[in-house]
Order: sequence, then structure tokens, then C-alpha cells
Amino acid sequence: MNYKQFIGIDISKQWLDFAVVELHQVVFHFQTENSIQGIQSFMKQLKDKISFDLKSVLFCMEHTGIYNAHLLDYLYKKQANVCLESGIQIKQSSGLQRGKNDKVDAIRIAQYAYKNREELKIWEPKREIIQQLKHLTTLRSRLVGVLKQLKTPLKEAGEFVAKKIKKNSENLCKSTVNALEKDIKAVEQNIQKVINSDSELNRLFNIITSIKGVGAVTASEVIITTNEFKDITSPKKFACYSGVAPFEHQSGSSIRGKTRVSKMGNKSVKTLLHLAALVASSYDEELKCYYQRKVNEGKNKMLVLNAIRNKLIHRIFACVKQNRLFINNYQNVLA
Repeated sequence: MNYKQFIGIDISKQWLDFAVVELHQVVFHFQTENSIQGIQSFMKQLKDKISFDLKSVLFCMEHTGIYNAHLLDYLYKKQANVCLESGIQIKQSSGLQRGKNDKVDAIRIAQYAYKNREELKIWEPKREIIQQLKHLTTLRSRLVGVLKQLKTPLKEAGEFVAKKIKKNSENLCKSTVNALEKDIKAVEQNIQKVINSDSELNRLFNIITSIKGVGAVTASEVIITTNEFKDITSPKKFACYSGVAPFEHQSGSSIRGKTRVSKMGNKSVKTLLHLAALVASSYDEELKCYYQRKVNEGKNKMLVLNAIRNKLIHRIFACVKQNRLFINNYQNVLA
């Protein structure tokens, strides 16, 4: 589509900075509070300053979690064209940068939208039930993090302090630990209820968890991050997104670095896939034999586990694409 105006928006908890670019020139900048009233105020300013058709305007912003919720909801109801991009993608595409403030950031986002207008993908909201599932999994992750922060020092202290001191500390924290564990269990039950209440979520969940090593937490995160396999449809793209896809590092004949994974992947998904790979390498006969064979050949253990992560991803996408549960037909040839 041929867009005439490009609006970059820098978002913070309290403020919204709008920069309007037309034909690569900044038309005007406007700052307002991050609220529905503030957004309406900007739209009024936009109508007063330039002549435009909302269908020919492209709004561009970074992923900012919940801080862009008001703006996204408002623009979606107006049927506006919106694209969401990662902050690092915008930053790296902007070349060398000097200085930084909210106004400058908004202008850079607008100019990024203008330069990449042919490749940008229009944002569409996820289903409400996916948003609900995302909220619950995030809450669970926070509770697990708090519980780990509390239990790990208590466990480590046992190696360096008297048993009496350790026991006293555990007793003082016992009610808090029990309450956190109870809350985590309640959240997990809510997650399962949400999944069971929707036929499509339930179908995907059952398919993914049929793969040995992939549990409920990993399955839920895969469904959320792929948006029910609508946004990410290829195992290679998901491997890249998760930070488990290996990339070459070489240039000419002088630079020949090791093939390695990128550090820009989704670390939480990568961690879940790593745990799934550990389980699969112990309990899935095919992957267990694969792991042992490669280690015996002298391969680095982490390298082999990363290969198993990729195998699990390919299994997930293959089963979802074919709409079937995973069936392990592996037979040990040595048996």
C-alpha cells in the first residue's frame, strides 16, 4: 500500500511522543500523556495540522509490553495501519546514532517506517484468550522467580552455616514458601482451565505435549510466542527466534569463527527448550542414543543439546502441520 504519512511513536509509562514524517521530512512532533484522552488530543492535532486519510497513514512503534495497550486498542478500533517492531531492529537499521531523547526516538521510528515501508508487516491483535494465557504464564514466571530467589540462598547457606541457623531461617520463611507454592499451583490450574476452554488451544496443547520432553509450560509458551502458529509458521524461523539456530561466522579466508547461536533470541523460550532437551535426552530412546553417540564421537555436550532443541522444534511444527500426536517409532537396531 502507498502510505503518505508515517507516524513514529516513542512510548513510556507516562508519555507518548508522536513524530509525523511525510516524504522523509518531519512535519511535526507532539507529546501527550499515555492515556485515551492523550491519544485523542494527538488525533485532533493531526487533523488540524495536515490533511490525511487514516488508510494512508502508517503508525509504527516498538514492543513495550503493557505500556502500548491504550494506543493499540484505540488504533485497532479506528482500523488504522499499525506495525510493531523490536527496539533492536529499529536501532540497528538506523546506522550510527548520536544523542537520544523521546522526541529523537519518535522521529527515528517514523523514519524507520518510511525506509522499510515495503517490508513492514501490519500488526493484528492476538485472540483475547491468547492474551489471557500470556498474562497467566507471565504471572507464573514471576512467582517462580520469587520462589527461586528465596529458596536458593537458603539451600546454599546450608553448606556454610550451622544447621541450627539454617533450620531457623527455613522456619521463618516456611509460610512464605508454602504460600508461593500454593499460588503457583493455582495459576497453573488456571492456565489449564483456559487451555481446556478453547478447542483450538486444547488441540495444539495436546499435540505439543505428546512429544516426549515437552511439558505444559513449554507447550503454553510455544503457543503464545507463535500466536497459535500464525505469526511463526516455520521451524527454522522459530529456532532463530528462540536463539537455537546456528549461524556461520566467517569472512574470506582469514576469518573463520565457530558456528554458533545468536545471543538475540528469546531467552525464556530458549531456557524452556533447553530443559525440554535435557529431559528428552534422558527419556526419549531415539534422542538418548543420538546424544550418547555424538558425545562419544567427541562432540561438545552443549552443542549436542542444542541439536536436540532443534529436533524438538521440528517435531512440534511437523505434528502441528499434520494435525497429529507424535508417535515415536524408534527401534534400537542393536537390540
